[in-house]
Amino acid sequence: MRTVSVATLGCKTNQCESESLLGALERRGYVPVPFGQGSDITIINTCTVTHRADFQSRQIIRRALRANPNSLIIVTGCYAQVDPGAISKIEGVRYVLGNKGKNTIADLLPLMEKGGLPRIHVAGIEGEKDFSDILPSFRHHTRAFLKIQDGCDGQCSYCIVPRARGRGRSLAPERVIQHMRALKECGFKEVVLTGIHAGSYGQDLDPPFSLEKLLRRLEEEETPHRLRLSSVEPFDFTPALISCLTESKKLCPHLHIPVQSGDDEILERMNRRYNSHSISHLFTQLHQAISDASIGTDVIVGFPGETEESFRRTYELIDSLPISYLHVFPFSKRIGTPASGLSRHVEQGTVKRRAEQLRELGKRKRFSFYRRFLDMELNVLGEDRRDKRSGRWKGLSRNYIPVLSEECADWVNREWRMRVTGIEPSGVTGRIVEKADG
Repeated sequence: MRTVSVATLGCKTNQCESESLLGALERRGYVPVPFGQGSDITIINTCTVTHRADFQSRQIIRRALRANPNSLIIVTGCYAQVDPGAISKIEGVRYVLGNKGKNTIADLLPLMEKGGLPRIHVAGIEGEKDFSDILPSFRHHTRAFLKIQDGCDGQCSYCIVPRARGRGRSLAPERVIQHMRALKECGFKEVVLTGIHAGSYGQDLDPPFSLEKLLRRLEEEETPHRLRLSSVEPFDFTPALISCLTESKKLCPHLHIPVQSGDDEILERMNRRYNSHSISHLFTQLHQAISDASIGTDVIVGFPGETEESFRRTYELIDSLPISYLHVFPFSKRIGTPASGLSRHVEQGTVKRRAEQLRELGKRKRFSFYRRFLDMELNVLGEDRRDKRSGRWKGLSRNYIPVLSEECADWVNREWRMRVTGIEPSGVTGRIVEKADG
């Protein structure tokens, strides 16, 4: 039997696609093995959201070649879609397939093993599928991801993702429900609903079907009792969606809302469809409606034209928002995007300094959020992994707080009622009060 390993970079959507691909390969008799342990076939699912993502993709390709030079190396994903030429120059890479052909790898693999496919195969094949029919296995995960949407019709001036992923399209509601029922039957207690622009879910369907309607359907159906949303854009929060979030018993009180900047001029240059005032209003509204919710955000530092004054406005806005964590990204010039042609670029030393200031702010926000729950009880899903420093079991609360627990025989994939007993750099510590899932 032929063995296969998959390495995945980037977002949860990529992770979900890799798991579906592994499931399809298993059905055809291939045996999955961990990446780096030697396999007949190695598939690398790449990311290209920033220059660093490109570098990391090339780095892991070379690592695979050094570790297992006799393996059939196949590179796919967003970097492969956008710049296949750069990947094909790496000696030892046998095939480069873009996102459009990712779901066809299992079908094409026998042909690739015989050398019967062009080395660069980015355009895909006729009849390609945007969504796999194979349920992701997530054999090494306690929580599952389900891709409900792909692509993006947005026009953010810095973003290369629409070029890598194409137009926005959605998985039909009935298929979402079918997959969710199957994931529950597989024993998953939590599923993360993911997409490239998840907030636009259903706008392309005929008739249109909103994200809020989908969430209400999932609330009523036999689906896992913990549902989590991936990133949702600020302009996608309608009154109906906010109402759904506040009323749901399944949706975890955790939102990730990318802000990118707190300066109105920079937001306009980014072609974002909101301003600092509307951001402040949205975050305040969500915090008042779901007081225990974890709300995270993304910020881009050093966008062309960002002055000390505009950075100060961003810092002050983030400082004022009820957020619990912060992801900071230095601006990355992506060739082919409108922002790549903008003037007034920011010096790299300045970008580094500003990014560090925001990361320190993010740390303070995170620990402040954790401290709110000291001596309080949280529902925690036990995960099949341990903290590297202490060796204690790791779990995740519904509101996205990592919880560390002492030894427990029945910990994994059970939901526990836990009392928070302390705050640590990697999360909080907790004491089990009772089983919360019966």
